Amino acid sequence: MSTHAHVDADLHELLTGWSAPSPEQERLRLDYLAHLAAHEDASAKAGPPAHFTASCLVVDEPRERVLLTLHRKVGRWLQFGGHIEASDPGVAAAARREAVEESGLPAGSLRLLPELAQLDRHALGSGFTRCTEHLDLRWVAVAEAGAEPVVSPESIDVAWWPVAALPPDTDASIRALVSALP
Repeated sequence: MSTHAHVDADLHELLTGWSAPSPEQERLRLDYLAHLAAHEDASAKAGPPAHFTASCLVVDEPRERVLLTLHRKVGRWLQFGGHIEASDPGVAAAARREAVEESGLPAGSLRLLPELAQLDRHALGSGFTRCTEHLDLRWVAVAEAGAEPVVSPESIDVAWWPVAALPPDTDASIRALVSALP
């Protein structure tokens, strides 16, 4: 019996209804739909080695700063995100949960923007166990003024970065997401 059937159904609805902003994002959208059709529990960590994840880029209200985590396993500054859990009502809720857990910000201080912002498919390094690839769905959340992050066990550090001065090794996909902030 599928543990993530409701999330996989949400994924299907989300991906079929999303208008990709570029040809590259459209290719990923179609790849994601094919992967979803080919695998039961495609959003479960215990599902296929390449599986769906949800993440969230946290920004301040004026969109001048982004909150990033220095990820313990990856050793780079990233947006918040991770595996979708069976208890998550949907993919957007998983992205929001990950942002709250990893940033230490109170749940009430984050307003998730309703639109899916970006897709990103990436291979994983040796710091991960059975996972080989993440098919990530990314949202943006706005933090209320004065919200202070707290480092989680998954992070080495959590810090606000000016949009115009991201860490030098910031991944191109995150830079693209930041440059397209609504």
